[in-house]
Amino acid sequence: MNKKLAIYPGTFDPVTNGHIDIVERSLDIFDEIIIAVLVNKNKKPVFSTEERVSLLKKATAHLNGVKVGSYDGLLVDYLRNNKCNVVLRGLRAATDLEYEFQLATTNNMMDPGIETVFLMTSNNYTFLTSSVIREAYSCGGELPKCVPDVVHKALKEKFSK
Repeated sequence: MNKKLAIYPGTFDPVTNGHIDIVERSLDIFDEIIIAVLVNKNKKPVFSTEERVSLLKKATAHLNGVKVGSYDGLLVDYLRNNKCNVVLRGLRAATDLEYEFQLATTNNMMDPGIETVFLMTSNNYTFLTSSVIREAYSCGGELPKCVPDVVHKALKEKFSK
């Protein structure tokens, strides 16, 4: 029997408890999840690609069936290289749907074998974005209930400089 594999792509700058919630719940559907950290040369991330991969590995260490990697370029190429045809995405609200639909349609046009599976974010994380987290910590605030402990510590250290 083939393992059911999905790739969960994103910037994850930083990873939030909303992201972890999606990963945990997706393991009820898939045997294995690869979290794929996007290397986006057009953005200036708070955490480097290596730091984001490391934080994700630590934040998901308690989960079986989760791998973390990074990619630069087209997601469809990363999917092919990992012999996967399923993209996992989280949706917070209806406002996410249009953008996510555009991405899913574009990926499917490049490779008709690619399917995108959407999971609704749990109610307690619908407001949560990495941008909100970055803004709060950059202004001296803290949201420790919104990010994994390892991320909270890394954010405090990053913005205390």
